[in-house]
Amino acid sequence: MKKRMAVSLFAVMLISALLLAGFSSTKNENKKARHEQKNTEQPIAVQGAMDVEISALLKAMKNYKEEQIGNYTFYIGKIAKIPVVVSRTEIGMVNAAASTTLLIEKYHPKVIINQGTAGGHDPNIHVFDTVIGTEVMNIASMRSEHLDDGEGMKPETWKFMETTMRENGEKVEHKSFKSDPKLVKAALSVADKYSHGKVVEGKVGSADFWNREVDRIQWFHENAGTSVEEMEAAAVAQVAKAFNIPYLSIRTVSNSEVSGDKIEDLETAGHYGAEYAVEIVKAIGK
Repeated sequence: MKKRMAVSLFAVMLISALLLAGFSSTKNENKKARHEQKNTEQPIAVQGAMDVEISALLKAMKNYKEEQIGNYTFYIGKIAKIPVVVSRTEIGMVNAAASTTLLIEKYHPKVIINQGTAGGHDPNIHVFDTVIGTEVMNIASMRSEHLDDGEGMKPETWKFMETTMRENGEKVEHKSFKSDPKLVKAALSVADKYSHGKVVEGKVGSADFWNREVDRIQWFHENAGTSVEEMEAAAVAQVAKAFNIPYLSIRTVSNSEVSGDKIEDLETAGHYGAEYAVEIVKAIGK
């Protein structure tokens, strides 16, 4: 009996020692992993919805790793020795929100630059001019007043709706989302490197709608103060706000119904905008 008890006690002591050793080893491994993660520089994320909006970025990266998550593609590499993740979001607000969420959860970027092409709303902004979107707004979020059957539609009475988010447990309403002032400053600091048109500050309107009716475009410009329109920026800005990631909107005009330009060139505008985004990455990463 005494011999059996001694063996049992020894077994308990041995198991306890092994468990403590394992715990100590796991604790050390976790500590090491946290240390390595802390010392790993967070990348700058740059988004474009289409290939024409990211090709110049990939060229600047030269060597990169391509990763696919669902329908969304991410390219991991460096620009001028600065860690970068280039994200092809695909077109539209839902794609932009989904890909941005995946981007943040997987790659933990320190900032997000959403850039690409846009249609002009301001008659003084021309094709190939680039707008630094100091403010972005979902211009498709609207409500109408009740009208009975047969009373028709009255777009002039439509009202813009605010975006409601829950922040620190409280509901907060946003009429629009602001680009980070430091990122705007960085973009402006390299504006002289953009030689294809002027660089201006303005307001970007987002919606899953390609507007080509001049009166409608002028209505948005006059009532919402929009400089350009596109299909992703506001969704990206909302997700970035939810995760407290600094955000910047950049849009190069590819076409305009109100400026008198007869040019519509999505590919060239996309290339010019991405080239400018490369310079902004360098300015941020200094």
